[in-house]
Amino acid sequence: MRTAMRQATEWLAAAATDPRECKRQWHGELGIAVLACGRFWDVLSVPEELAMPALDALLGIPQPPGPALEDACARRVAFFLPPDPAGRWIGSGIRYSGKGAWIAVPAPNRTAGRLRWLVPPNGTGALFVPAAVELALQLALGRLSAQARTRRRCPTCGAPAAEGRPSSDPAVARRQAAARDGAAP
Repeated sequence: MRTAMRQATEWLAAAATDPRECKRQWHGELGIAVLACGRFWDVLSVPEELAMPALDALLGIPQPPGPALEDACARRVAFFLPPDPAGRWIGSGIRYSGKGAWIAVPAPNRTAGRLRWLVPPNGTGALFVPAAVELALQLALGRLSAQARTRRRCPTCGAPAAEGRPSSDPAVARRQAAARDGAAP
């Protein structure tokens, strides 16, 4: 285990302009180093609500996963992908970082705090397969869309409506009844 962590540390630090300084930063007060994208990996940052179900799906396939980093404050997850100079990802809230971009990362053994590894680097250079990530994100988006369609919302404030109970507000109750019956309020 110790050797695997050392390999992960060396692999991750190799992306720094000064690997020794990178390791010092990891042992410093903040425990964070800023590393360049585009050499060993590119990074796809996705909103947490979409990323977590996608990550669950990716961890279910029989292929070693790449690193996945969570920014708990920004509520985003970063998937580490192979470098692709022509790479483009399009989607609401999707951010793709390649050559010329930088990412703040904790030491590979950090699994708590604002920046933490959901899947730490394993030192072998394993990265997520872009096509698998794309498919997992599409599946997660489909599930989220289906869940959103099945949730009923209050027509006045947008809050989730209580199932089977009409509102105590007469105007809202009329709108609910009209929506149920397909008539205009």
